[in-house]
Amino acid sequence: MAKKSIASLQTGSKRLTKVIKMVKSPKSGAYTFSESIMAPEMVSDWLNKK
Repeated sequence: MAKKSIASLQTGSKRLTKVIKMVKSPKSGAYTFSESIMAPEMVSDWLNKK
């Protein structure tokens, strides 16, 4: 399963990161991409959760 943080975004005084994770569907076996924009401190927690 591929995981990567692809961009650092800055909006005003907040620093944000866009994170994309590949998720395999248990029903069909196909992969989908899950995207989120969050603070850099929360990235590893989001990538590690299932």
